[in-house]
Amino acid sequence: MYIHLGGEKIVRTSQLVAIFDISIEQSSKLSRQFVAQARKNREVETIGEEEPKSIVVTEERVYYSPISSSTLKKRAHHLVDL
Repeated sequence: MYIHLGGEKIVRTSQLVAIFDISIEQSSKLSRQFVAQARKNREVETIGEEEPKSIVVTEERVYYSPISSSTLKKRAHHLVDL
C-alpha cells in the first residue's frame, strides 16, 4: 500500500517509520539534531511550496509535508485497517 504525502509524492507504507507535527522541530533538541544530520546527508525533501505542517520519516528519507500530521496518520491507519 501507499500513502500520499502531498504534491506528487507517494511512499510505500512499509517504508514509513514516523509522522510528526512540524512543531516538534522547535520543541525538541533531539529532533532538530536528527533533521540536521539528515540534511547533511541530503536525505531531506520538502514537498510542494506550501508551508510544511508535518515531518514524515521513512527508512530512506525525511519529508516536510504540507499535509497535517493528523491527516497523514488517519490515512496510514486507514490503510492498516483494510
